[in-house]
Amino acid sequence: MTTPPNHHPVLLDEVVTLLAPQPGDVILDCTLGRGGHSAALAGAADNTTVVGMDLDETNLAFADARLREAGITCHSTHGNFVRAPETLQGAGLAADIVLADLGFASNQVDDPTRGFSFRHDGPLDMRLDPTGPITAASLLASLPERDLAELIARHGEEPLAARIAQKVAQERSQRPIHTTGQLADLVREAYGVRARTSRQHPATRTFQALRIAVNDELAALQTLLDRLTRALQADDTSWLRLGARIGIIAFHSLEDRPVKQCFTKLVRNGLASDVSAGAVRAGQEEQDRNPRSRSARLRVVRSTIE
Repeated sequence: MTTPPNHHPVLLDEVVTLLAPQPGDVILDCTLGRGGHSAALAGAADNTTVVGMDLDETNLAFADARLREAGITCHSTHGNFVRAPETLQGAGLAADIVLADLGFASNQVDDPTRGFSFRHDGPLDMRLDPTGPITAASLLASLPERDLAELIARHGEEPLAARIAQKVAQERSQRPIHTTGQLADLVREAYGVRARTSRQHPATRTFQALRIAVNDELAALQTLLDRLTRALQADDTSWLRLGARIGIIAFHSLEDRPVKQCFTKLVRNGLASDVSAGAVRAGQEEQDRNPRSRSARLRVVRSTIE
């Protein structure tokens, strides 16, 4: 079992160095993906145990098999990381390391049938969990124009959100919008001449907004941060051990901002120390090798509860 050559876990060396696995550690990987981060963390110390969670059952099964093949004890659970405390408690374990990589795996982006990318035409899906009830197509079909504009502006930070929503509303009155190509073309039309001078593809922010909404990503992240904070405030070691290292990799400001605010507050209140000294970014060599790492920001804190 090997990971595909185009799959590169971001900030891998930094993750291992800053989270500093020790013999016997329990590693909670909230977003197991293809297992790259967990394999490196578990391989850096003896007798470690990985508790891996993911919304994508295919990737979860791949990672579970990969880790077990490497001789790593692994407990894998299909589900959202908001249930991390219950997952650990159910296994009778408490985490020494918590990692959440908020990006998505290369195979998800590169598979046109998943609908994450506008570079290859495919169904307008965008579900991290393919069994989920809401797709991007259903959102586009059901949201009133004003609500759609607010969603694209809020989750995509898109300045032309109102114009894009208007274009979508006009199009769907004539025919359903079912594919990524259709939506990308509509956004490009809404951009008009600005599309030629845009530094990124005009549809980037709109696709981000829909993906976040479909998977309720920001609410899930906030819930995880809240549960981590409550555990540290209450000295709750039922799922988070003393001195636990907590690392989160964000890929845009909507993710990084609440992580930064949460970690800053933990440090200010004496509940954690700042291990990474702010956000760690990928070096130029990694950015050249893996362009998707350019926007990655890793923050790590260590709990200081006594």
